[in-house]
Amino acid sequence: MDLLQNKYEKLKGIISEMESLLVAFSGGVDSTLLLKVAHDVLGDRACAITATSPTYPDSEFQAASELAARIGARQIVVESNELEIPGFSANPKDRCYHCKRELFQLCAVKTVEMGYNAIADGSTVDDLNDYRPGRKALAELNVRSPLLEAGLAKADVRALSRELGLTTWNKQAYACLASRFPYGVEITAERLAMVEKCEEFLRDSGLTTYRVRYHGETARI
Repeated sequence: MDLLQNKYEKLKGIISEMESLLVAFSGGVDSTLLLKVAHDVLGDRACAITATSPTYPDSEFQAASELAARIGARQIVVESNELEIPGFSANPKDRCYHCKRELFQLCAVKTVEMGYNAIADGSTVDDLNDYRPGRKALAELNVRSPLLEAGLAKADVRALSRELGLTTWNKQAYACLASRFPYGVEITAERLAMVEKCEEFLRDSGLTTYRVRYHGETARI
């Protein structure tokens, strides 16, 4: 059995031990693999939860809903608005912490309501090598990261996704629209909408890898 298969078996074991799981699901490469394996292992005891917000493009939400349906997993949707979090709009360096904390507090409420045992996100080994203030919120709220626990890196996730027939295996890595703004630049609903429309134009033009960075009256692509 090769190393990737070992990691895959470990992932299934970790998920099986949870018995029931709410997966924070964005439709990205990592969370899609996590939801697929969770559904394969736990069936109806695995559920996707997706939060709509001004920083999450509608196109991504629609794609996530289609993916959850294709996998066969139940999906619940909650509303979130990071712009209402005190301090978020000022765009401090720990912006992601405030965002993740609100998101997983919403998940925690749903976990209790549904009688589930755990919440999980799609963090991988690669996330340990980058500045990820959001991981502090995960630790505070006891959110599990099964892909990371199984030793899966992004390349492993893509390889497994391809083997399992997931269309996301080669999807561009995605970060929320708030990441398009330099720290300290105010984030507003209007500015988020501008960036979203620009990126939709690039996507509709046939590009698959792109970012639109907001710099006042200038956009860097």
